Amino acid sequence: MNRTDYIPVDEARTLPGLFLKRVQRSAGITAYHQYDPGTTRWNRYTWGETAREVGRWQAALEAEGLKAGDRIGIMLRNCREWVLLEQAALGLGMVVVPLYTNDRAGNVAYIVNDATVKLLLIEGGETWHNIREARDQFGPLKRILTLQRVEDPDDDRLLHAADWLPAGGREPAEPDLYPQQLATIVYTSGTTGRPKGVMLSHHNILWNAWASTRIVPVYTDDLFLSFLPLSHMFERTVGHYIPILAGAQVAYARSIPELAEDLRTMRPTVLISVPRIFERVYNKIQAGLEEKPPLARRLFQAAVDVGWQRFQVRQKRAAWTPRLLLHPLLHALVGRKVMAGLGGRLRVSISGGAPLSVDIARTFIGLGLELIQGYGLTETSPVISANPPDDNDPASVGVPLPDVEVRIGEDDELLVRSPGVMLGYWNNDEATRAAIDRDGWFHTGDQARIERDHIYITGRIKEILVLANGEKVPPADVEMAIANDPLFEQVMVVGEGRPYMAAIAVLEQDHWRELARSLDLDPDDPAALTSDKATEAVLDRIHDQMKAFPGYAQIYRVILTLEPWTVEDGLITPTLKLRRKQIMERFADRIEALYAGH
Repeated sequence: MNRTDYIPVDEARTLPGLFLKRVQRSAGITAYHQYDPGTTRWNRYTWGETAREVGRWQAALEAEGLKAGDRIGIMLRNCREWVLLEQAALGLGMVVVPLYTNDRAGNVAYIVNDATVKLLLIEGGETWHNIREARDQFGPLKRILTLQRVEDPDDDRLLHAADWLPAGGREPAEPDLYPQQLATIVYTSGTTGRPKGVMLSHHNILWNAWASTRIVPVYTDDLFLSFLPLSHMFERTVGHYIPILAGAQVAYARSIPELAEDLRTMRPTVLISVPRIFERVYNKIQAGLEEKPPLARRLFQAAVDVGWQRFQVRQKRAAWTPRLLLHPLLHALVGRKVMAGLGGRLRVSISGGAPLSVDIARTFIGLGLELIQGYGLTETSPVISANPPDDNDPASVGVPLPDVEVRIGEDDELLVRSPGVMLGYWNNDEATRAAIDRDGWFHTGDQARIERDHIYITGRIKEILVLANGEKVPPADVEMAIANDPLFEQVMVVGEGRPYMAAIAVLEQDHWRELARSLDLDPDDPAALTSDKATEAVLDRIHDQMKAFPGYAQIYRVILTLEPWTVEDGLITPTLKLRRKQIMERFADRIEALYAGH
């Protein structure tokens, strides 16, 4: 029905104010869906039910002796309890500090101490096992709550949330806050060094949620499937606060492995995602096509090509041709099946957090998905730009949100000034001054160009490989191209100060087995990964993906591994970005061996 019911920023004023206004408007309407493993059912919760639970959590926080300004940590997977504690704490003037569920113990201890976190909510035994080794460093923590019952006689701070909460619910407190008050400290995962605590106000986030809906509308009958971590501002603003602002529903996915089933079960209309998810689906589709006859592959490509042409006509970038008459048939044979795997009701999917390959975007758009790429940073609450549905250029990251100023500075750096720019970095004035200049421009660190009001990210100021011959190569572009081949699970290129570029590649297990057997190699023998046959075959595959790159940007050597890089081992960030320094340290000896004699 496409009805909107936005709550204006000046009416909400603060984040808990937004929530209470939504409760007043929509008390009896479903707000959240959550799976109950005990009953194996998806439960629904209305806005009114959620508000009474928020009041219950507030009563417990007050009984704990916590007060306005105190920092509260949440280290949970996406779930309704995340929302309950967040809203309860914010409504009492407390500051929420989100932590990634699979963060390392030392990092958790650093954040707890840096932000002086007094209460931390975690999932259960597995999380406690992972962070327990650093518990002696949790000095400021007075209480550690668990959703699942955990027994540990060595730490009397541990308490099951069910035992901590009072028996009955109550109406949540009316917030006594001002819009520019500090709402949250979000620690950037960073690819190098210690994380920095980004301070965001109520108005920063509330304005950003409202401004985002000016580019991509959200309706009261929309259903979001939430699976990106709420500890990241992309999901928190777009997948959490926008639904509150618009009166839409949210279903919390059970896990990434169960995402495909949850998509088919919940049938969302809006999906917030990162490129890696689309890459995995794309690679799965390509792998399936390899096993089908040539006619099926040609049919698939025809569906993509005609669908893309239809999209270009809609965008007024191409003229209608008779070929478009084939679209209904091709979509019924190909596109509809792919869309059914995404639930069959998906109205729009928004991709952010990292660059999205134009080829992958073209494929999904051609198959019928309204795929919108956006751009932002934690420091900007986070959205800076997004592609409007009627002016969508997948090669760009869209147009600036209303009230966002952008310009190109030195070294082609994108500078941003907006109501979403952070208050600063917690306990780090020097970093704040380096990021925000005297005129209020935030320095993104990304290189860009601006054409037709669209922003095109061209590289990173600090993530440019300068080869020994002086040629400059943005590694992310090369890695994205290579990763389009389903053989590659993860890729990082190296070559700073070297005569040529090389790659470290994590191979997808099944595709590796297939490749190894085709080369008469034993896929279970570790020596096969270092054989000349394997490296030459993999380099051939890499070169196939890099035909559009200049000669100096080609890959001439490769290190192969089957061990994925994970958040737990510190080699990728929780948003799946490469920690380049740490990966280079892990493979230092093998990298040196690649360049020996050159």
